[in-house]
Amino acid sequence: MAFTRTATGKHRRPRKPGLRTGANIAGITTVASGVVAGIAGQAFAADEGPSSHETGLTQAIVIGDGIADHIEAQAQSQETAAEQAAAKAKAEAVARQEAARKAEAAAKKAKAERDAKLRAAREAERKRLNTFVAPISGSYVSTAYQASSGLWSSGTHTGIDFHASTGTSVHAVGSGEVVEAGWGGAYGNNIVIKMNDGTYTQYGHLSSIGVSVGQKVTPGQQIGLSGATGNVTGPHLHFEARTSAEYGSDIDPLAYLRSHGVNV
Repeated sequence: MAFTRTATGKHRRPRKPGLRTGANIAGITTVASGVVAGIAGQAFAADEGPSSHETGLTQAIVIGDGIADHIEAQAQSQETAAEQAAAKAKAEAVARQEAARKAEAAAKKAKAERDAKLRAAREAERKRLNTFVAPISGSYVSTAYQASSGLWSSGTHTGIDFHASTGTSVHAVGSGEVVEAGWGGAYGNNIVIKMNDGTYTQYGHLSSIGVSVGQKVTPGQQIGLSGATGNVTGPHLHFEARTSAEYGSDIDPLAYLRSHGVNV
């Protein structure tokens, strides 16, 4: 309610008949969006009633319960919106952190898989390079080691002969470096390889040579073609295993191959 004060002195104006004293109290005008729009007393401008100066009454602005509730609801709505925005930002930050964690885990997993594949590949290559094969695939020994005959200057066979027709692919039995490739007298066209384990292998009577001195070779690599060059009675491959590159340092080639896992 508005506060009123009774005028003092002889100038107090008598009431008009039927007119309430409180009629000059300022009215309450409805406020939109929390703003007091004006004073309702203006509605009485057409009345010729006494002014506040004459009556001693004071006009007042009163905020009703409805406006207060509206302001409080608006503040509560803003607070709720702020809380929701903060919660959304926090959820997004958590989601980004989780995505980053998953990406990091995936990257670590991919790296571990790549490293494992590289290790497996290196191990496979190491095994391959340490593997020995037969000098001619699918063949057999036609003349044994140290067989006796006048065909050989030493009186015995210093290697083994593998059955092969002219032009059959001849392979390096293991990894090594070519130390001789060319004419070898009684051996005809021949190749000598220093193996990685320090031993030497020889391939004789070739019809053609496919490697050169200083070249690195790997197990199963084709190095030439079998033939009948040199001191021979027919096409075949003469294979020797030696402790050095020199003639006369031969060892049993069949035992040599078998000791390296070759099934001959």
